[in-house]
Amino acid sequence: QVRLVESGGGLAQPGGSLRLACAASGFTIENTDMFWYRQTPDNEHDLVAFSARFDGDTNLADFAKGRFTVSRDNVKNTMYLQMINLTPADTARYYCYARGTKGQGTQVTVSS
Repeated sequence: QVRLVESGGGLAQPGGSLRLACAASGFTIENTDMFWYRQTPDNEHDLVAFSARFDGDTNLADFAKGRFTVSRDNVKNTMYLQMINLTPADTARYYCYARGTKGQGTQVTVSS
């Protein structure tokens, strides 16, 4: 059974950082394309990042470039989203997506 569990969200101050994790089970992330999405308080759905299978090549949304980094730990079967220089506009529920499945998400709130 394919399952994704996000973690690492929380409250951050503007300019702060968080690292989100997406732990996968039921499949191997190494041979799977994976995505990070977010749903904002206004119910907008943004594609945050794409991480390619095998080489882990990454495409980031314009708002994420220079601030967000995607990485993978194939041993832990987990994908990460490192976020720095957070702003209130990054407040959203962040989800990972793969193999037709998304997790329950993790809430990120950026506020002073």
